[in-house]
Order: sequence, then C-alpha cells, then structure tokens
Amino acid sequence: MNFFAKALYIRYSPFKLRPIVDVIRGKNVQVVLNLLTTCNLQRAVPIRKMVESAVANAKNLQQMQAADLVIKDIRVDHGPTYKYFKPGAMGRANLQKKRSSHMSIELQSIK
Repeated sequence: MNFFAKALYIRYSPFKLRPIVDVIRGKNVQVVLNLLTTCNLQRAVPIRKMVESAVANAKNLQQMQAADLVIKDIRVDHGPTYKYFKPGAMGRANLQKKRSSHMSIELQSIK
C-alpha cells in the first residue's frame, strides 16, 4: 500500500532542497529519518517533517512502522516566487526573487 504526504509553500528554493532529496530517494524510511535528524542543514528540517508526516499517515491507516517502509517517490516542485525591490546603484531598483517550494512524498510498504 502507498502512503502520501505533502508540504506546500516551503520558504526554501527548490534548487537548494533537491540535492538533499536526491540522496534519500529510494531508501528505507528509518535510515532516512536518522540521516535527516543528524544532518546539520537548516533546510533539511521541512523534508524531515514531511517524511515524519507520511510515516504518521502509514501508522494511523495501516499500523505500519518506519522500518517497514521505503521511499517510492519524493519530489520538490516550484512554488510561487515572491518578487520585491531593493535599492541598487545610482538610484535604481533591483528586482529580488524569494523562491518557494512544494514537496510531495510517496511511501511504499516493503512487506
């Protein structure tokens, strides 16, 4: 059986989240949670919370444990980009972009 979770409007750029996601794709969930808990990056926190949410969904629906699950699919997509202006040289205004992300995960049972 498959279990899903989503995290929307994450205030990190998808370009910064995708390298972390590429490392954990296809691995056992217990190994992934240990890796993300000990990871010293602030941007790993929303990914860890999303994985924990999917594990909680699996536990609530089918009484599955984290050791019995594997990450089938995890993706980081673009969210809305917030645009604003900051002062630039010679009185000009420079456009700044604050990117956000939408993440989704699908867990699959091993058994």
